[in-house]
Amino acid sequence: MPQGQPAAVPDDGLTTRQRRNRPLTIVHTGIGKGKSTAAFGLALRAWNQGWPVGVFQFVKSAKWKVGEERALRVLGASGEGGTVAWHKMGEGWSWVQRSIEDSQEAAREGWAQVRRDLAAETYRLYVLDEFAYPMHWGWVDTAEVVAVLRDRPGTQHVVITGRNAPPELLGAADLVTEMSKVKHPMDVGQKGQRGIEW
Repeated sequence: MPQGQPAAVPDDGLTTRQRRNRPLTIVHTGIGKGKSTAAFGLALRAWNQGWPVGVFQFVKSAKWKVGEERALRVLGASGEGGTVAWHKMGEGWSWVQRSIEDSQEAAREGWAQVRRDLAAETYRLYVLDEFAYPMHWGWVDTAEVVAVLRDRPGTQHVVITGRNAPPELLGAADLVTEMSKVKHPMDVGQKGQRGIEW
């Protein structure tokens, strides 16, 4: 098993094992493609470890058929790895005309459910897909999110995806990856395609 060597070892009084096993807050942000895809890759790893996984989609509507959802649901029901629960909290894509009040309420209720599950230690990995958007738009208070994640019990890992992740969240996260676009087929007029975008 590959093991990375840290550049520095903090003087925090923790053993190597304690430090290694502490829960992480992970953020995938930036304008490039692959933020959610990377988070779902982590969900696959968590499933393989036998961890219960909770996916909370905040912007994609219940009508949007995400390829990873079907795969993870089948794996979760297989009895071979961890369980997988999939929650669609959003009202739809941000550029589709929807009632702003309904979208805000759905995002707030989604966050309230995540808080309840964190308090109950329901999952070992939480994928909060597109959750950066409700914080960026001011629908969910970033300071509250940071405080809840900082004080969560147990060894629950949380990965948050979405463009424009607030600086306060980035500062509090343990691992931040910014996806940058170099080139994309949409730049030359090609729409998203089956098997690549969904």
